[in-house]
Amino acid sequence: MKIKSTVLLATLVVSAAAQAQTAAPAAAKAPAPDFTLSYNAGLVTDYRYRGISQTRLLPAVQGGADFAHKSGLYLGAWGSTIKWIKDNSTTANPVKGPVELDIYGGYKFSAGDVGVDVGALLYQYLTNTLEKTGGSGVYSNANTAELYAAASYSVATLKASYSTTNLFGNLNSKGSMYYDLAANFDLGSGFTLTPHVGRQIVANSPALSYTDYSVSLAKDLGQGFSMSLMAVSTNAKPAGYTWGGKEVGKAGVVIGAKYSF
Repeated sequence: MKIKSTVLLATLVVSAAAQAQTAAPAAAKAPAPDFTLSYNAGLVTDYRYRGISQTRLLPAVQGGADFAHKSGLYLGAWGSTIKWIKDNSTTANPVKGPVELDIYGGYKFSAGDVGVDVGALLYQYLTNTLEKTGGSGVYSNANTAELYAAASYSVATLKASYSTTNLFGNLNSKGSMYYDLAANFDLGSGFTLTPHVGRQIVANSPALSYTDYSVSLAKDLGQGFSMSLMAVSTNAKPAGYTWGGKEVGKAGVVIGAKYSF
């Protein structure tokens, strides 16, 4: 999902031991391409988003595609199976929405030592009928649009997201915010440690606002394969985050496997 380029500068080496013969310059690698297109597919034991399980603490199948241009522009799409919309069904008012599809695009650039990323993200819950929950007047359609901006310095990244629509079907929640602070530590030997804390503020619904915490350990296995282990928790109130008979904001452990190509 990242643009990777390495340019080798050819050097002329003079060797006295070789009787002052000049070594041939090293061949330069091909220049970086104008764009890259990459794909990924994976499995997780629980799909957690902002600390909240989207699958009632059960596994999910996920995958995506990313286009990145050397100018810093990028586009992507990512999808996952979910259960939370259907879990709001009742016998009298069944609702559906089995898949989440995220479509996003933005621009990355540097300002001195600071990396900047600005963009927009559309959460599309395909064929969802969440607005029918309870008959009507409980939720709106689950589809959500957000704008985001992030700044990275050294190993740390701070990101803010602003919803331009109702947030995940919550009525009168336009203008909700999510703040995300994370760090990325390279431990060597393919291991990466990522601690994170986030704060979800749901506009006009303070009882639904919460803080989430996680720490993830990822291992690059080579050949495009990687695995991850994440410990996650939130202080989300069970009254607002229980569906399908499960408290979906409680502490848990998530194991993931991914293949990128």
